[in-house]
Amino acid sequence: MVQREWLEKDFYKDLGVSSDASQEEIKKAYRKLAPVLHPDANPGDKQSEERFKAVSEAYKTLKDPAKRKEYDEARRMFRVGHRPGGFDPRGGYQTAGDADAGFSFGDIFGGGGGGGAGGFGDLFEGLFNRQAQPGAARRPQRGRHLETDTRLTFRDAVLGTTVPLRITSPAACTTCHGSGARPGTAPRTCPRCNGAGVISSNQGAFGFSEPCEDCRGTGSIIDSPCADCSGTGVQTRSRTITVRIPPGVSNGQKIRIAGKGEAGMRGAAAGDLYVTVHVDPHPVLERSGQDLTVTVPVSFSELALGTTLSVPTLDGRIGVKVPAGTGDGRVFRVRGRGVPRKVGDPGDLLVTVAVKVPSSLPADAVEALEKYAAAERAGGFDPRAGWAGA
Repeated sequence: MVQREWLEKDFYKDLGVSSDASQEEIKKAYRKLAPVLHPDANPGDKQSEERFKAVSEAYKTLKDPAKRKEYDEARRMFRVGHRPGGFDPRGGYQTAGDADAGFSFGDIFGGGGGGGAGGFGDLFEGLFNRQAQPGAARRPQRGRHLETDTRLTFRDAVLGTTVPLRITSPAACTTCHGSGARPGTAPRTCPRCNGAGVISSNQGAFGFSEPCEDCRGTGSIIDSPCADCSGTGVQTRSRTITVRIPPGVSNGQKIRIAGKGEAGMRGAAAGDLYVTVHVDPHPVLERSGQDLTVTVPVSFSELALGTTLSVPTLDGRIGVKVPAGTGDGRVFRVRGRGVPRKVGDPGDLLVTVAVKVPSSLPADAVEALEKYAAAERAGGFDPRAGWAGA
């Protein structure tokens, strides 16, 4: 932040809280505003982006009790003033171009005439210097994150696959490789700020830092800009990205591909790419955590007499032996035929048998079943024995 504008900021107003709000109220206000204003939730909305920056800056100061105290003291001093008629924090600011201005911050907070105000000079100096560390210089910004979608078959989602994605977005210039300088040349360190990106100066008790005008806060100067990207290091183009989808992704899951988003300006780091996966359903298989499930229709005779079922899996069919006398709804577990894990053995395949009753029968089948029912009764079998108090 340009330090002479610091006192014009109303951090309480930015967060929508009163100046006597508790730390918990400040935290709640930030947590309510930040997700709504975040650039990822408002792509391309510059107004929301600036509002998010203001809210983040306000919270960064007010969440720290020590910084908040200094901020409150600073605003109180500038609001009350030390001269008749009040004080305008901008009215007396002295720059290189207005040497005749009748007021200097040093007049109030320096050693003369301020009585006990010398302590506030130290307070402001410490606060401003923290705001203007060289590391806070405005550098080429990292590229924005990008989002796209891909659709997978059930099998590819479970076992993993590699998919090509076509993306149209700002990417590193292929001519200058993102440097912004014409091929054969390179950006040079700004001589005015020595690569810091900011120019620091003192006004009485205050130390001010502002973005360097020569390099626009980037710390470097391009004498021969790349003709294809006009020195930005970025071009909008279509590109194909090969993305590895790990085994076991679920429908709606987002996969982060680091550094494959929008390119940063003049060689700055690229954003990330977030791929939302949509999974097509399988005709018979379903997923339950790391296990796969399938329900196999069987006849009564198959359960009564026993059989071997041919059951589909993701990599072919397998035989599942059903012993004689198996009950309807029994689940058979086939080890290792489920969803692969990052660590450890894969899940299992759970096979459920379900009796399917024919809606109609030919005469000979009816006759055979009637004989079987009679033999069943004669043998003393009662399917409802002990059921419901019977």
